[in-house]
Parts: sequence; C-alpha cells; structure tokens
Amino acid sequence: MFVLGNGRSGTSALARVLSLCGGSLPPGLLGATSENPRGFFEARAVIHLNQAILHAHGKSGYDMALDAHQDGTFDVDRNGVWVAKLRDYLAGLPPAPVVVIKEPKTTTVSGIWFEAARQAGFDVAAVIAVRHPDEIIGSLEKRANQQNYVESSPELTCAWWLKYSLLAERDTRGVPRVFVDYANLLEDWRRERKRISTALAIDLDAEDEGAVDEFLTPDLRHHQTRGELTEPFGTDWVRTVYDTLAAAARDEGLDEAALDRVFGAYAASEFGFRQAFTDSGRYRKLDRLLPPFVVKLGLETLALFHRRKGTWA
Repeated sequence: MFVLGNGRSGTSALARVLSLCGGSLPPGLLGATSENPRGFFEARAVIHLNQAILHAHGKSGYDMALDAHQDGTFDVDRNGVWVAKLRDYLAGLPPAPVVVIKEPKTTTVSGIWFEAARQAGFDVAAVIAVRHPDEIIGSLEKRANQQNYVESSPELTCAWWLKYSLLAERDTRGVPRVFVDYANLLEDWRRERKRISTALAIDLDAEDEGAVDEFLTPDLRHHQTRGELTEPFGTDWVRTVYDTLAAAARDEGLDEAALDRVFGAYAASEFGFRQAFTDSGRYRKLDRLLPPFVVKLGLETLALFHRRKGTWA
C-alpha cells in the first residue's frame, strides 16, 4: 500500500493511522523532529532510494516540471536496474499482510515502485492524500519562520502541489486506489478507514482504537482554510484539481478529463516559461557586462562612425 501525494498533505498522519489499523511500516524510519514531532513514518531507505533514482536522471523532488513524466524518463522498461534495487528492498522487508510505503518523492517515481512491488510478490494499492493547497502554503510558511528553512513562495508551493497531485492521480490509474482528504481523516478516521478498506478490499482493523484517537488529535491540523484558493497563475488549475480530488475523497466520482486538461496546460506552460526564463538569463548576464557608461561610449562611437548624419544626426 503506497501513500502518495504532496508533502504536508497529511501523508504522515495517514501512514501512521494505516499502521495502527493492521498495516506494517518498514524498519528504520525517519524519526520525529521539531518539524514533525510525532514522526514521519517513512523509511530512511526509501528516502535514499527515491533520491538516488531522481539524481541518476538529473532530477529532483523539488522540480516543478512534468516533461520527464511525459518523455518516458521514468518508464519501467528504461529503469530495469532501479526496479531490481527496489524489488530487492521490498522483498527483504519483514513478512506482513499489508506493508505501508510512504515518502512524498515516491509519487514522482511510483511506476518503478509498483513494478518492483509486483516482482517482489506484492499486490499494489494506493492511498492518495488530498489537502487544501492554502493549508500547505501556511504550513510551509510556519516551518520557514520557525526553523530557518528556505522559504517557498505561494507560487512555488502551488506549482509543487499541482505536480504532485496530478502525478498521484494520473500514475495510479489502473491501480486499486482511494483518495483521502486530510480534513476528513481528522474529522472521522473510522469512516475513512472503512472507505479505504472498502475501496482497496483490504481488511483494516484497529486493535487499539484508543491509540489512533490519542495520535490523531485536532492539533495536528495547524492551518485551516475555508476561503477561496490561491490561484497564482491566472488560471483555474488549482481550483479544478482541488475540487476534483476533494470530490473523489467524498466518493462523488472523479473527473479525469478535467485533470487531463490541467495536466496538459500546466506542462506546456511550465515548459514554455522555463525555457523563456532560461534564455532570459543569458541576456541578463550579457546585460550585466554592459554598464551604462559602456553603453553610452559604444553608442556615441557608432554615431561618430556614421558621422552623425542621416538617422544618426
């Protein structure tokens, strides 16, 4: 069972609840920190493997681009070596009826993980975390202010959120899956556990419901947003994706066509602006080599060369 979605979307809380309801987490977890005092519930080995895959392709979990997810960079047939490494890791985990794998960057290379899990003898299922993007913006702002993290703008956060949300949905088509809204999980985890069990045909039963209640307290949700979504790109992308995924988390159906439209528009626009900014940077470097006095001297020299006649007068 893979927990997918954007970081700060409640993936840690979701992974922990699943582990308290019969799922098994891998050994060697990333422990609690001041950033996440109750723990991340993701294996250090999984973090390392995801980082290694992305770096091997010259990519990063912080990329905004979708081109590598369209040109086959992460296709299974191109990544046999990584499939084998992940297969060996998964095959070496302690036997358990349900294994829970959670680490946000898994979302960017989920196809490789899915194939590795199948080769290791597992059935694959996905639980996709959904959260209002403005709550994620607020969460990241608080982290930056309190812990001297690099600050991410609302624009950057929304770009990451779009990428991870779109990939989590797009790359799990054909895989048993369920969408879980973080707010819904905190409101009634028993209802969400039942939804997950039903959607994935997995028996999830908390032996100690008190342990879940003790863990999943309302103070886990530091930011609550009920107003309009931040829409920084002059489009309807964020609203469309959030509304579509939130509806799926209420079992109201999923409009894949709407998500495909946003995927295509975002991918094309991001690539176009990225290329424009890259090219613009070259001109800016050239411009820095031309301080005003150099420009003036050059222009006047040209004027003298043309004897200040005609249009040079």
